Amino acid sequence: MEKSQRCNKDTNIGFCLLPSELIQNILFHLCIPEIIRMKLLNKFVLNTISDQTFIRQLNHGSQRDTWIFVYTRRWRRDNGVLHGFSNRSVRWFKIPVAEILTGEVFPGEDLYLLTASGNFLLFASNTHSGIIAVDLVDKSVRRISSCPLGPRGTSSWRRSGMKLVPDPSNPSHFRFMFAEMVNNRPVLFTYHSITTTWTTKEAEEVNNWGYKKNNNVFLSLSNRPHESIVMSVDDGSMINRVPAILRPMMNQEAIRGCPSSVGFSRNDLESQLLHIHGDEYKVVIRLDTIELSKMKRMKSLEVWEISSNGEKWELVSRAPSEVISNKLCGVMMGCLERRLGVIRVALMTNREGLWNIIWLDYDKEKDKWEWVPLPHCRFLQGSNMAGISFSSGLTFSL
Repeated sequence: MEKSQRCNKDTNIGFCLLPSELIQNILFHLCIPEIIRMKLLNKFVLNTISDQTFIRQLNHGSQRDTWIFVYTRRWRRDNGVLHGFSNRSVRWFKIPVAEILTGEVFPGEDLYLLTASGNFLLFASNTHSGIIAVDLVDKSVRRISSCPLGPRGTSSWRRSGMKLVPDPSNPSHFRFMFAEMVNNRPVLFTYHSITTTWTTKEAEEVNNWGYKKNNNVFLSLSNRPHESIVMSVDDGSMINRVPAILRPMMNQEAIRGCPSSVGFSRNDLESQLLHIHGDEYKVVIRLDTIELSKMKRMKSLEVWEISSNGEKWELVSRAPSEVISNKLCGVMMGCLERRLGVIRVALMTNREGLWNIIWLDYDKEKDKWEWVPLPHCRFLQGSNMAGISFSSGLTFSL
């Protein structure tokens, strides 16, 4: 034990004797959770990480990262465990979210991961039907005041109908938006963390309306075989515009016998289709059943996009066979997001009781598919899923 402690101490001293430029270069290649742990190394490293110029350079690179967060529990009232993986890392990070929540949530509170973006994760509490925001970098927790619709359990939230948007000028704040039908009218609800208040806007039907997709937030209200209802929110304009309702149609051949559902979708056992909605896109996965087996295999995976006039769904791309690779899978569900020109899809698969995660990227500009390799998800075995979400990169506050 003494020898091990002495070796660690010698290693720490040796690291600090390196030129400061080299130390910073090493830190730039690490993910934020690793850098947070490096703060505990000694005062010299802490001062290096706290330098404002270093933080600006670090944030410039890390904010382009993409994370996937998975929240699991052994039992319903058990403290959940959060794991995260970045497209720039080679391993899963076990993030001590239970420690961050200590003293802020009630013992045995039943939490479910709703969504994530930037430094923030939003959890829904089934126990108290509220929302809890967690800042992973500052390690702070805040309870969001009850939304205008009143208490909502996890079953009331639709993944593709909500969006968490960090404040670009202040990473300590965010806006949380979700769309809902109220008395058969589409309504946008927005929570502003900087004022701790909710605002509501009723969306309007529009005709011959064009939009800039990069500046808009798309929230699904419903998805039926022939038609979807999607709310488009102009989030990049200084003009306070009313949200617009789009009703993209699907052609008859594409939807033949193919019921569709919203958000965190599951298999339709009759049609053998999986629909996953997110932003202005949806992914349609066709499954084949293996004879004399309950297992299924991916036959095809397609990306569809709302047309420029908002009137129909248009096929964007089919994943090549080498990407699909006839992967075997059991029960499947997933999530989807578009960010920085890349459409990302995460698929949860279960084969004979063993969970696994498949991550696919499609770069629309380059027309390129990529299978993102993930380390083995051992933490999933024997656990119950309590939420999965993509997220933009973590950053330090200046």
